[in-house]
Amino acid sequence: MRTVESPRSGELFARAERVLVEGVSSPSRGPAHFSPYPLYMERGEGAEIIDVDGNRFVDMMMAFGALVHGHAHPRLVQVLQDAATRGALLATGSEVEVELAERLHAAIPSAGRVRFANTGTEAAMGALRIARGFTGRDKLLKFEGHYHGWADAYSVSSNVLPGGVAGHRNAPVPVADSSGIPAGALGDTVLAPWNDADAVEAALRRHPGQIAAIVTEPVMANMGVIPPADGFLTDLRRLADEHDTLLYIDETVTGFRLGPGGAQQRFGVTPDISTFGKGLGAGLPVAAIVGREDIMDSLRAGRVLHYGTHNANQILLAVALASVDMLLADDAAAFAVLEARAEQLVRGLREALAAAGLPALVQGVGPMLQVLFLRDGSEHVAAITDARDFAAHVDPVRFNRFVHRMFAHGVYLSPLPALHSVLSTAHTEAHVQRIVEGAQGALDDLAETTR
Repeated sequence: MRTVESPRSGELFARAERVLVEGVSSPSRGPAHFSPYPLYMERGEGAEIIDVDGNRFVDMMMAFGALVHGHAHPRLVQVLQDAATRGALLATGSEVEVELAERLHAAIPSAGRVRFANTGTEAAMGALRIARGFTGRDKLLKFEGHYHGWADAYSVSSNVLPGGVAGHRNAPVPVADSSGIPAGALGDTVLAPWNDADAVEAALRRHPGQIAAIVTEPVMANMGVIPPADGFLTDLRRLADEHDTLLYIDETVTGFRLGPGGAQQRFGVTPDISTFGKGLGAGLPVAAIVGREDIMDSLRAGRVLHYGTHNANQILLAVALASVDMLLADDAAAFAVLEARAEQLVRGLREALAAAGLPALVQGVGPMLQVLFLRDGSEHVAAITDARDFAAHVDPVRFNRFVHRMFAHGVYLSPLPALHSVLSTAHTEAHVQRIVEGAQGALDDLAETTR
């Protein structure tokens, strides 16, 4: 079997452990998931990433979806260099801020008004404060397995939970995502299973007139990739209207990836508030809160407070504007290319898995996708539809082994099945073919180890 020769990564990890927690700055990059240590990367070029030992990989992680145009796109690099000559930070209004807001206003169905932020977590915190300030209500309805950043109020039942811990689906048991979260921070968070409109309606009825917003990812992206059931997002819109609450769609992952107007445009549902990040900044920390004019006007004169010295940093917005213009050019042709590449990849992966005889699913929406190996006894499962399905049927150990074999065949992706892989505009048909061939090789390796 092929292996990745990575002595320099090993040396860096030994050094890093002395000065960094787990040798990295985010647990998803750390040794809990990488064996025997993470690969340390030196640079990215288009659809490829190169580690410190010179190993080159087709990159399917793409900075967890932030790199919609791949690594170091020449046009974006030039825009960044030019913008940097005008100063690192002005902390004032700027023309590029107006121009990018105009683009978002025109492209996104819910963008009556725009407020820029820096990260998806920060934007989600701001959206919740706006929803509470506008409605005068404290509670929010959140779905099991959904991730909206690591702020306290959202940090509940976001991760894979073992059987029984989550409680009955009609009465979910809230499980804090972390130590250090006061119980009071979660006291106003109401849980419901996703893709279950009846459960949402029951939760709203249990808390009449108390819920400020229903918050949802439009595609569940913290449990691989789980599409919304037919009509589910439309049901959320209807239920929000019937119960006089707001619908907040978190497009941190899906925005500028599933269509020019985001998943809300793709699925034909207009929320009251939505947030964008990752793909908006094309690899730089840019996020946005957008929403209905009267709701967003809650921010006027600081009635609902949202400050930020780095909000609308003109260097970062210049790159975001160029990236958005590239996506919208030629009637948003880039999205059609992304869809075609994704169809090619999903088809190839499914064929490789079928040939290997392994029980697995490939689920995706547009250029977001994930391979979901199934546990023994779950071969009958046709789809993963929510967090409970994921916990019951997905085999994370087999996926982790598969990913480490993919490294050996020149493909880089996250070893966590709860995350997902993405394609960028830099991926070509040849890159997709390399991924499929890498998967075939990885599956052959797994078969060899089990003989």
